[in-house]
Amino acid sequence: QVQLVDSGGGMVQPGGSLRLSCAATDFKFTYYHIAWFRRAPGKEAEQVSCIQNSDGFTSDLDDVKGRFTISHDERRNLVYLQMTNLKPEDPAEYYCVIAPFRWKCDELGSKGSWGQGTQVTVSS
Repeated sequence: QVQLVDSGGGMVQPGGSLRLSCAATDFKFTYYHIAWFRRAPGKEAEQVSCIQNSDGFTSDLDDVKGRFTISHDERRNLVYLQMTNLKPEDPAEYYCVIAPFRWKCDELGSKGSWGQGTQVTVSS
């Protein structure tokens, strides 16, 4: 059972930035596909960004393109979601999700292991 620790959430004003982090102690992210999901109250979870470490493929939700960036620091064994220009529609619980290489980005939601989440609030 993999354990992921999500952190970095908080409250920012519209237009502000946050950087979410995902940490793991028992394995290397290098050998997994990684995604960030978010779930807003009353809505289903949606995949925000994904990176496939096996082939470098990345994908982003249309609404966050140009604003959010997923990255992986191999040396520190951390995964980040850099969020800029946050909008009123971005508030949600954000989750780091990983899965072995056999599962691609569009399968991570159902096949992956989830972190505990970190809350992002955008308010003026």
